[in-house]
Amino acid sequence: MIEVQGLTKSYGDTVALNDVSFTVAKGEVVGFLGQNGAGKSTTMRIIAGSLGASSGTAKVGGFDVAEQPRKVQAMLGYAPETPPLYTNMTVGDYVRFAATLKGVADVDAATKKALSRVGLDGVSHRIIDNLSKGYRQRVGLAQALVHDPAVLVLDEPTSGLDPAQRIEIKNLIQELSAGDDRTVMLSTHVLSEIEAICSRVIIIHKGKLVAQGDLATLGGGAERKVHLELARPDGAIEVLKRVPGVTGVEHDGLRLVVTGERDVREAVAAAAIPFGLLSMQGQKLEDTYIQLTTRGTA
Repeated sequence: MIEVQGLTKSYGDTVALNDVSFTVAKGEVVGFLGQNGAGKSTTMRIIAGSLGASSGTAKVGGFDVAEQPRKVQAMLGYAPETPPLYTNMTVGDYVRFAATLKGVADVDAATKKALSRVGLDGVSHRIIDNLSKGYRQRVGLAQALVHDPAVLVLDEPTSGLDPAQRIEIKNLIQELSAGDDRTVMLSTHVLSEIEAICSRVIIIHKGKLVAQGDLATLGGGAERKVHLELARPDGAIEVLKRVPGVTGVEHDGLRLVVTGERDVREAVAAAAIPFGLLSMQGQKLEDTYIQLTTRGTA
């Protein structure tokens, strides 16, 4: 549903995006990760059609964002980190206004449905300026959903929220992406949200794509790590080092960290069982993210 090919964006001598390519299939919920300034928002703005690329293409549903913007806008809902709200309007009037701009046939029905989906039924009469940030984020989601798009692009939807509000918005996104065959691309700095919501991850660093894959096997060019706890670690290190694909074993008391050039969990588990395997955990998303986004940094 989303196809990005060779995307590059420059601001004078500064290259914000450098030849980025990826695809997001229909029905996928994909997390988009990167440090501040990595190029996440730039990429999402180009996909949404609110920013032009210097070179490369972005397509949604087979339609080129630059050449067929109306086709793309009809099937895409975009919620930027700071929703573009008219804060002197009521919630209901604003979402109704968004529905009108998007050419929805039955504006009232669409508005009612969008407000209900994001839990704003009870505050539709309230002025947006008087809402908490969590509710403003919900209003931003309502405007992105009001035309029932097949694709949702959500840029830091939980940014600046307190823990309770984060949970509410996370649960809401899970509900929106479940069972509708809706394609969702989500950026956030909270890795636990990615692990709870997304099936696949794309990681960008300094304007370049550095890894992409499903949560179970993500690693790209990074080494895979397996964390073990053994009841009888003596002798285990030498055995584990001989497992095909294993490149190193670190030892800290009962705990070992096995590094592999690929996913070696099955072979490592078989080799570790005779030593009293108490627990085993594959490389966490956080480990991979830190590996890939700290290369070349001080």
